[in-house]
Amino acid sequence: MSTGTEREADDADDADDTDTTDAATEPVSDESSAAGTDVVAGGGYPEACDTPARKLLYDMVSIPSPSGEEEQAAKRLVDFFEANGREAWIDEVGNVRAPASDAVLLTSHVDTVPGDIPVEVKPAAEDDEVGEPGEPVLWGRGTVDATGPLVAMAVAAVQTGVSFVGVAGEETNSRGARHIVEDRDAPEAVVNGEPSGWDGVTLGYRGFLAGTYVNTSESGHTSRPEPNAIQHAIDWWHGVEETFDPADEDTPVFEQVTTKPVSVDGGLTDDGLAVEATMDVQLRVPPNRTVDEIHELAETELSTGSVHWKEPIPPVMESPRTELARAFRVAIRGAGGDVRLLRKTGTSDMNLFAAAWDCPMVTYGPGNSDLDHAPDERLPLSELDRATAVLSDVCRDRP
Repeated sequence: MSTGTEREADDADDADDTDTTDAATEPVSDESSAAGTDVVAGGGYPEACDTPARKLLYDMVSIPSPSGEEEQAAKRLVDFFEANGREAWIDEVGNVRAPASDAVLLTSHVDTVPGDIPVEVKPAAEDDEVGEPGEPVLWGRGTVDATGPLVAMAVAAVQTGVSFVGVAGEETNSRGARHIVEDRDAPEAVVNGEPSGWDGVTLGYRGFLAGTYVNTSESGHTSRPEPNAIQHAIDWWHGVEETFDPADEDTPVFEQVTTKPVSVDGGLTDDGLAVEATMDVQLRVPPNRTVDEIHELAETELSTGSVHWKEPIPPVMESPRTELARAFRVAIRGAGGDVRLLRKTGTSDMNLFAAAWDCPMVTYGPGNSDLDHAPDERLPLSELDRATAVLSDVCRDRP
């Protein structure tokens, strides 16, 4: 997910309350489990949900978990780890913590955006761009953003013995990730979970700057020429848009500062003596610019009124040449995939991890990010399988 409710878009660049009392145990081959242990999921599923990862995903997607209401989903995740012999708990901000080897920290978000999509497994249609015709596809909120990646990581963490955190609040204020970077030391490497497709690895995200413009003017007859607070808000925002309009219309979106007003409110105050205006805005910041620079330029356009800025999130662009990135390329190619290295125009928790920790990191997970937050969000179960296998290979190969 991207910060807020804006959908993440890929800008691809090549660079080189679920019942668990009937829990069943399913064997995992030595090839997919470094510890040689079984991976336990729940029970009572559609026929296609025949692996631990598929069972857990069906459970998790069946539990509504919009931001601020993640507790039941988080408890299901804790149950999964405990059933597989791993210590796990929910911390004070709602994160699921399952520490182990810090050779890799696998982390994705437990929360989703709101939206009631019936949870069901259906065969992919002949003309469906998601999945091969006839293959089982799981529909439901979070299958892509980002319960699919979250489940792939949970299963891979159990199989390989690496650390795991399921963070809270990523779709709103990233409270979970902010707490994690303050509460623990940096791991040796981080894999953040967001949809990239099982054969894609995301290396970059733009930064995020959000604020609220506020202004008040005296009330008066609408025939008067003097601008009121609403007009001042509009004028300020037009100035901001012009400031960041790219000089070259062919500039890739990832390399642009893009501007977006997300809500506007205004009118006479209750006593009728003044006009008030508020405007919530968002700016996305590419890695070749700093958030401070963008903040200053936006403030320069103010002639009246003020902007209350929220805590910014800096951009991030990781090298494709790290050992972690190389391990993903090897694992994906070994599974028969053509590797795609991606940059995303949205923002994720990886931005916060990169700002706090000096270690290699990437973002990875099953799913088509075009379906983030969409009413037809769905995930081919085979893609979950492939992504889980890739993650397990990467983590197993880390020292």
